[in-house]
Amino acid sequence: MKSAKKKKLEAAGWQIGTASQLLGLSKQETELVELRLALAQGLRLRREARHLTQARLAKLIGSSQSRVAKMEAADSTVALDLLFRSLVATGATRRELARIIQRPMSPSAV
Repeated sequence: MKSAKKKKLEAAGWQIGTASQLLGLSKQETELVELRLALAQGLRLRREARHLTQARLAKLIGSSQSRVAKMEAADSTVALDLLFRSLVATGATRRELARIIQRPMSPSAV
């Protein structure tokens, strides 16, 4: 955010901060949220790059299309092992999984 805009908002009484600050998340909780977001984004990008539909990926992992949609939305009801299993089903190697985890999040994913 530009400093001029930030100053204007603060002058109007708005507080500027991160989502973690707003929600009162601990460092560990923040890391977990960011890990889940990275895995979800990585899954969507890998699925699309391989021209798989959500329904096709669901069949590959023995799940449902709606569950794949929840995985890609980083829904908290989705277990991390299912995200990893889905990425492996798209052909991701350990090295690629490491890259996905380390990749900075794009602004559109947050």
